[in-house]
Amino acid sequence: MTTRTSVSGTALVVRHAPERPGAAVLTLHGGRPQDDTVCRPWHLAALRMRPVLRAVATGLPLHHVLLGEVRYRHRGWNDGAAADDVRRALDELDARYGPVPVVLVGHSMGGRAAVAVAGHPAVRGVLALAPWLPPGEPAAQLDGRRLLVFHGDADRVTSSADAAHFVRRARAAGARAGMVLIGGGDHAMLRRLPTWHDLAASAVTDLLRAHPSTTGLLQTTTAPGAPGLLHR
Repeated sequence: MTTRTSVSGTALVVRHAPERPGAAVLTLHGGRPQDDTVCRPWHLAALRMRPVLRAVATGLPLHHVLLGEVRYRHRGWNDGAAADDVRRALDELDARYGPVPVVLVGHSMGGRAAVAVAGHPAVRGVLALAPWLPPGEPAAQLDGRRLLVFHGDADRVTSSADAAHFVRRARAAGARAGMVLIGGGDHAMLRRLPTWHDLAASAVTDLLRAHPSTTGLLQTTTAPGAPGLLHR
């Protein structure tokens, strides 16, 4: 990840771009339910996703895959404004590089935003890390999409039970959806950090494939008869 491109006022921050990207991975950091404070790259929520992006990059062909981040206008979900920023980033990606399949990697509020925009034509799959998925969150937009959720069972900020319920609803809506519960994992993804990073790298590589691996997490958690919820 040697290049960095951003334009003031845009929602897309590119951390690495091959000359002609054939795919893209974008990270979406967390936030707050309601906060109109301007979002800054040095805020902890944004910094937390940098090592995740680096970990994910280790399993990708960087001559082919663009790596980037979504820059929200404000720190809060703000009734879905954060998801609107993700849509802007996807549209900017298309305008600058042409249509490429995208995997969104979102933490906490970013997981909710990623799920909300999963119906965008560019989105191939979503990896949601400790996502905030309150009861009643829409799932119909995930029809035909791929979704993996990782959640720590020691998370005291967002609910793993809500996430598991959402995964079941996403599957009923037509998504290939599964979940991994990380034993001892916390919301900040600091406990069992190598496990979070290793699983994320493996999952994103699989989600980007046109035909997912027959032995990867996606197949393991979403195949007919699969448990849907794995414990790691």
